[in-house]
Amino acid sequence: KGATRPMHKAALEGSPQAKEKAAKTKIPSHLYELVQDLVDPSKRDTALLELSKKREDFPDLAPILWNSFGTIAALLQEIVSIYPLLSPARLTTELSNRCCNALALLQCVASHPETRTAFLSAHIPLYLYPFLNTVYTYRQYEFLRLTSLGVIGALVKMDDSDVITFLLQTQIIPLCLRIMDNGSELSKTVATFIIQKILLDDQGLAYICHTFERFSTVSDVLRKMVLGLVEQPSVRLLKHICRCYLRLSENKHAREALQSCIPNELRDNTFAEDLKDDSERVTRKWLQQLLRNIGDVADVRNTDPQGTKM
Repeated sequence: KGATRPMHKAALEGSPQAKEKAAKTKIPSHLYELVQDLVDPSKRDTALLELSKKREDFPDLAPILWNSFGTIAALLQEIVSIYPLLSPARLTTELSNRCCNALALLQCVASHPETRTAFLSAHIPLYLYPFLNTVYTYRQYEFLRLTSLGVIGALVKMDDSDVITFLLQTQIIPLCLRIMDNGSELSKTVATFIIQKILLDDQGLAYICHTFERFSTVSDVLRKMVLGLVEQPSVRLLKHICRCYLRLSENKHAREALQSCIPNELRDNTFAEDLKDDSERVTRKWLQQLLRNIGDVADVRNTDPQGTKM
């Protein structure tokens, strides 16, 4: 047992490649020790917490996590150990926080250019879908959903067509739509961002607009969200909704359908007060372009609260 630890430490930091990477990125040696501790169940909790805190300070932590023996398996073990607690509701706040720390480390792996492709090839995002599928509104479940959405959000943020190809082969769209329909404001925002990024990819737009059923499912959820924003405004959420609608309007068949199903609240300046600040100029521009695309003559007369053309 005494010889195992030095050998493992050498595997982490003794190779020429690892030393060169450490020299370039100035990764402290104790970070390697924390990564090593992930494979030790007795030290894993502390290592998860410390590494999740430090992940943004060390951009090249992801390759170390991915290439270290047993590390990803340990993170996946943390995730699957939660599955039995999802239903019926038996998840504690402590276990939720611990799993979210593991998810945070997977997020940095998902977003790093050196590890993203391998992350997808291993189908690791699928391990997160049971968390997205939960419906309990308790804080510990919401935190788990939101952190899982963050991992998927980090993937789509890279504007990598391979990511969209992978996601379209999974159930991510219906999972996001359900969260957009029933989640908290923050979860709705991240889920809508994911749908937005899927739509902005040509294959994503084609997929959603391939059948009327797919289009109407997305459109109905967006419409319901717009109506909800009348009662509980969220400029950030409205921005993503407008971008989704605008992208849908760039498809010929979807554009024709939007002429009759787009909410009146997007036509009649209901949100003019929310979008009056200069910081929301982009959202106003998207909304104006959307109305133009669907042939709404009202957009020609749309003005912002200061009386200038949007």
